[in-house]
Amino acid sequence: MSDKALTVALTGGIGSGKSAAGEYFAELGALVVDSDQLSRDAIARGTEGFDTVVARFGDGILQNGDISRSALGELVFSDPIARKDLESIIHPVVREAWDHMVHAAAPGAVLINQIPLLVETKGSGRFHRVITVSAPIELRRERLRARGMKDFQVARVLDSQVDDAVREAAAQFVITNDGDLDHLLHQVESVFEKLQSLAKELA
Repeated sequence: MSDKALTVALTGGIGSGKSAAGEYFAELGALVVDSDQLSRDAIARGTEGFDTVVARFGDGILQNGDISRSALGELVFSDPIARKDLESIIHPVVREAWDHMVHAAAPGAVLINQIPLLVETKGSGRFHRVITVSAPIELRRERLRARGMKDFQVARVLDSQVDDAVREAAAQFVITNDGDLDHLLHQVESVFEKLQSLAKELA
């Protein structure tokens, strides 16, 4: 962990609005990284991760020469051993990419890593601060249905994640996304101001 840049994890359950919060933090000047994108990059065609994943899970996960995230997800979702195998391939590459960004960051920078399963993977200790975005469960269900997810898919994903109270207990900052986008932005601005102060102390 760099002692010159402030490292922050941004988490929240599916449908909480953490991606929208991340976009606001980026607009305000934070360096925002999406761990899901880093995971996709880790197994993109042409990488060592791609070859290792195909060797482990077979050609059935391929679609037009690329790894199908939905096909891979179906394989690992209900199989803890398969999921652990996949994580052992992806996580070291993702952490290396993140560490490189941290070490390359300017002193006083605020680096935010969006990590949906931060608490589930016990990753809080790798960051100076943790922000979680919370929202009432029914509101999250409504948002997921609006994205086109079926009720059984919503239930399955929600059941695989810890609840907001557990995430809030691991966080120093809690953003409650139960209103409009202006309400969300005001909270993000308030948190970012505090993060900037912390970052200056580190620089």
